[in-house]
Amino acid sequence: MELAFAAATDTGLVRRHNEDSYVAEKGLGLFVVVDGMGGHVGGEVASRTVADGVLEFIRATAHDPEKTWPFGIDPELSQPANRLQVAIRSANRKLADLVSADHALGGTGATISAALFAEDRLVVSNVGDCRAYLVRGGHAWQITRDHSFVAEQVAMGLLDDEEARHHPLRHMVTRAVSGEAGMSVDTWEIRVEPGDRVLLCSDGVHSLLTDQELSALASSKDSLEGVCHQLVEAAKREGGTDNCTVILVAVH
Repeated sequence: MELAFAAATDTGLVRRHNEDSYVAEKGLGLFVVVDGMGGHVGGEVASRTVADGVLEFIRATAHDPEKTWPFGIDPELSQPANRLQVAIRSANRKLADLVSADHALGGTGATISAALFAEDRLVVSNVGDCRAYLVRGGHAWQITRDHSFVAEQVAMGLLDDEEARHHPLRHMVTRAVSGEAGMSVDTWEIRVEPGDRVLLCSDGVHSLLTDQELSALASSKDSLEGVCHQLVEAAKREGGTDNCTVILVAVH
């Protein structure tokens, strides 16, 4: 299985600083989007700390899968799935250490969506409302589940998708990477095939586009770089109210 990718990030039209970070390491099969929280200084620090923490763990275990891990494994998950989940939990611990050493960073955190490719398998983990989509047959299927107030309202049938897109509390997350002990990470394992694409994005993109718009753009025959640019520009045309970050991975 061969991978190709492109990525783009933009401050947007409202925020003065970009608190998003991303990792795109084709050699490791690792792709991550992180959205910082807690003000421009704290958000940027949290975002970069979490992104770097995930990359550090995946890189350290690339050729030594028996390396001692800082957390126990989940017997219901595969080795790659445990590896990605532990990487995020390890990054959470790094953020906790940072906040403990600098109280000015109190209240910071991040949301994350991460993808790890292992042969013909894709592992996806998320905390918060950054998303991952599987793009197949001209349609983008959301893999992740948002940990947010509006997502919970939609699940209970109290809001529809259109109401959720414009709800004043649409950015309120119910789970984040914030250094708190016992953080839960959701993880999925999917078999991928040639022709598939995987899209990772921050809520500054998906919250402003309809499912139809996102599917059409992500499935475009344009270059991966062109599609990433189009997704960011589409979000900006809808107001660009938040930082916009996308990674698009193509499976060959």
